[in-house]
Amino acid sequence: MDGRRGARFRRAPVTAAVLGAALLVAGCSSGGGEGDGGDRKEGAGARITQQPREADPFWVNPDGTAARQVAAYEKAGRKGDAEQIRKIAEQPTGEWIGPENPEQEARGFTEAADRAGRTALLVLYNIPHRDCGQYSRGGAADGDAYRAWIDAVARGIGDRPATVILEPDAVLHLVDGCTPEEFHEERYDLLEGAVTTLKSLKNTKVYLDAGNAGWGRPDQVVEPLKRAGVDPADGFAVNVSNFYSTPDSLAYGKQLSAEAGGKHFVIDTSRNGNGPYTDGDPDERWCNPPGRALGEPPTTRTADPLVDAYLWVKRPGESDGECKGGPKAGQWWASYALALARASR
Repeated sequence: MDGRRGARFRRAPVTAAVLGAALLVAGCSSGGGEGDGGDRKEGAGARITQQPREADPFWVNPDGTAARQVAAYEKAGRKGDAEQIRKIAEQPTGEWIGPENPEQEARGFTEAADRAGRTALLVLYNIPHRDCGQYSRGGAADGDAYRAWIDAVARGIGDRPATVILEPDAVLHLVDGCTPEEFHEERYDLLEGAVTTLKSLKNTKVYLDAGNAGWGRPDQVVEPLKRAGVDPADGFAVNVSNFYSTPDSLAYGKQLSAEAGGKHFVIDTSRNGNGPYTDGDPDERWCNPPGRALGEPPTTRTADPLVDAYLWVKRPGESDGECKGGPKAGQWWASYALALARASR
């Protein structure tokens, strides 16, 4: 995602793996950084459990990167650091479906969540011409490849419960001119088609990304959101991978909702505990900013009836990109994760 524009980050593709005979989950990032948890048995050894269903119905991956980091720190005798990272490991975070095995990954996450009596939180980020050539450039090769990918994700989800955050930045980059005009009509068609496909599933909720409180005016994005299929969707998502406070995100979302016929929305609170970074190069304030903190834990008990949930869409501890000493976008960065956790209230 282009650092000059909106919510930022992107993660590396995941790969699905079987935990024992029953639990199919995915490895989180390519990681490999400081004290990386390594094998999956250590992740399971971190004793990660689900949050209470009545307040937080979303699935906690017991073998996520943060869980493996907890286990690695405990093994190394770093008990204090392990407890800090546990603040991340014990919360449900978005599972970003990779380009190679979408059906297998979507099935693995939703089956594991369903067995735990929870809902999988999935993020789909594979639109062609993604991120305008910035840190997270890439995406499907063309429209047909994207449609096939969405179909595979839908087959993997099936009738199991899932909440999907659809294509961070895809609509905003149509509005701000970052995506060339020649690709606009196809992108609208692909997004609308993705919403239609996913909403045909029995228990899937879909939220289209709609930017953040620092991006611009809500009236600039409402018509593009409608063209992209927000009306049949369950709503839209704000602050994905960004740092704007929950009150600011709520105000932005309510303004946009009023323009969009009262649509509901979700807020990414994963790293917004201290609000946005205001120092340094304005073009890269979004990228691995120092002094940030974890935000409100994921929950469906929110401050406004229009807000369906606070979610951790961005996975705290994964890099925004190769800036400020960070690894590639989406890779686990243990020291940054520790800083986020230590700064949280």
